[in-house]
Amino acid sequence: MIYPITIYGDPVLRKIAKPITKDFKDLKDFIKNMFDTMYVSDGVGLAAPQVNKSIRLFVIDASTAASEEPELKDFKKVFINAEILERKGKEWTMNEGCLSVPNIHEDVSRPTFIKIKYQDENFKEHIEEYGGFAARVIQHEYDHIQGTLMTDHLSSLRKRLLSSKLKAISKGKVKTDYRIIIPGKKK
Repeated sequence: MIYPITIYGDPVLRKIAKPITKDFKDLKDFIKNMFDTMYVSDGVGLAAPQVNKSIRLFVIDASTAASEEPELKDFKKVFINAEILERKGKEWTMNEGCLSVPNIHEDVSRPTFIKIKYQDENFKEHIEEYGGFAARVIQHEYDHIQGTLMTDHLSSLRKRLLSSKLKAISKGKVKTDYRIIIPGKKK
């Protein structure tokens, strides 16, 4: 099943997502559907709040960046109940986009390295460190389960310059190649 994407202005994107347990109904199907939705929407990551589920789960497939970072060749992961333990290294800026903020791409600065604790799809706990593009994508998706959007990382001036575009998105006045959930409309 391909889920519609929740877009800017929907309150679910501003909530701190709730932890999930092993008894989460149809978890394997949900994860498969998350990956399918991400691929159809041409994303490299997708967090549950982006499909209108306020739970601490996100998926990533950064293998498309393997030409620049060969270690990402098979980087396809599920992160459940993630907690970033440490962010370090020089901040670096990269142009980011977000399926929940369609057609807006902005330069966002993030630390180069992270240390993260999470559970995989079998609820096995991991503590791992990531750098480069993997760290960036993880931080972006982690922000979603914390109720933060990439636009929150922009300067006040940049946010003011984007305000009319963001308002249009929140009203559903945006074209996408994927289905969306318009804030305030029946879901």
